[in-house]
Amino acid sequence: MRKEKRDRRFRLPLRLLIGLLAAMLLLTGGMLAFICIQEGTVLKNPDSLHGYDAIIVLGAQVRADGQLSVQLSWRLDAAVHAYEQKPVPIVVCGAKGKDEPEPEADAMSRYLQEKGIPSTMILKDPESFNTKENIANAKTLLKTIPGIETVLIVTSDYHVPRAVAIARDEGLSAEGLGSPCRPEYWLKNHGRETLAWIKYLIGKYLHIHI
Repeated sequence: MRKEKRDRRFRLPLRLLIGLLAAMLLLTGGMLAFICIQEGTVLKNPDSLHGYDAIIVLGAQVRADGQLSVQLSWRLDAAVHAYEQKPVPIVVCGAKGKDEPEPEADAMSRYLQEKGIPSTMILKDPESFNTKENIANAKTLLKTIPGIETVLIVTSDYHVPRAVAIARDEGLSAEGLGSPCRPEYWLKNHGRETLAWIKYLIGKYLHIHI
């Protein structure tokens, strides 16, 4: 009898735990599917775009030897293409990570200048550590330039929808341009983006910041 009572006592918490894990897996899978669907709508060629008044490029890893990661160089190449379509101010965003030799924004600015973009057209945000800070700091920098109405946010394709959503939360008129994601990092990048979306939605709709 005692064993049966003890078994019953633990049965309900176990069921609750299993139900919670199942709900978390369902939420995570659904969010990943949502990201993939949204990613499929991301514009990857700026040739048809001319309505932007500034370009915001979001940072990614700078290697210990000072070289840009492939993913970051692809973002910047997309920004160069957009600039060639319409020469407008470019904001480069990214602080110095613990394994990076300098702020991402500094390395990004140098790369753009090597591609022929004048330094006078580049604004740097070397202080931001995440997408929300990227957008907020870029918005502050662009306030110094009159006539900025619509921004073009350039980042990796899987990242574009959330970045644009955050920009619109900040009151910006925004559209996005996506650069490729390295196939071998697909799972890692999309896994992190899934968690970032969940965190973003919880903060936005439940006002719980985690």
